[in-house]
Amino acid sequence: MTTTTAARDSYAGTLALAALAPIAWGSTYAVTTEFLPPDRPLFTALMRALPAGLALLAITRVLPRGVWLGRAAALGVLNIGAFFPLLFLAAYRLPGGVAGVLGAVAPMFALAFATVVLAEKPNGRKVIAGLIGVFGVALVVLRANAQLDTVGVIAGLAGAASMAMGTVLTQRWGRPEGVGPLAITGWQLTAGGLFIAPLAFLIEGAPPALDGRAVGGYLYLGVIGTALAYFLWFRGIAEVQATSVAFLGLLSPVSAAVIGWLALGQALSPLQVVGLGIALGGTLLGQMVAKPRIEPAVVIPRVPVGAH
Repeated sequence: MTTTTAARDSYAGTLALAALAPIAWGSTYAVTTEFLPPDRPLFTALMRALPAGLALLAITRVLPRGVWLGRAAALGVLNIGAFFPLLFLAAYRLPGGVAGVLGAVAPMFALAFATVVLAEKPNGRKVIAGLIGVFGVALVVLRANAQLDTVGVIAGLAGAASMAMGTVLTQRWGRPEGVGPLAITGWQLTAGGLFIAPLAFLIEGAPPALDGRAVGGYLYLGVIGTALAYFLWFRGIAEVQATSVAFLGLLSPVSAAVIGWLALGQALSPLQVVGLGIALGGTLLGQMVAKPRIEPAVVIPRVPVGAH
């Protein structure tokens, strides 16, 4: 097997594992509605991020130092701390799946940010793929009675932009020498959770009483939907193009629709099935790059762990 073939196989394998993250995120709606206390989005966001982050810190026993204190905080806010509340705010204020469509704009933001931050040349094929993906997601989640809300629209777009910038900066900064993706994931989840904590208690008050179903739901979201999913997501960003990984986010509303059909008995119309196919097509088209990055930007020793 040639080096190029091996690199392409590794590239495809990394993308396939990263794709598991948005597929897992697609289960969040079903778990939230079926297992968790209602009307507690910030508490749910906190329970997703902070316990998982602290657990990963305990496992890896590596803390950010020097310039990485600021970088970990910034990435944690962009990918977790700001993204989660904005996502929930948009979902609460935008009926009919409009929030899902706005979230599908994230790859377009990622393309724009990568042009500036990573000096990547604009790729016409990926722009077309992004538009196809948004159109497919719209067919899946939009309803005829969907209404727009200014605050919700702003929150949805801001959340998509926050996650896109976090994705691009995650690749731009790489990670310190000797630090693995599990530790980086722990840093970001902890920083994001600490950012959300005061908001949750100030806006929603004391934590609600939890029964066994709620505890199980939070454990699933924390372990599978957050710790494992974000580990695979950040690992993918480190090894392949950030814009390619960003397109995998289109799988989240697709996964949510399929899970709703299989687990919750929600019907899928023929138009929605067509939309699922179009969204998947946009996702695949977004992965078609000229060649894989044979030398992944995983461990770039720009800043050693002990630097101050």
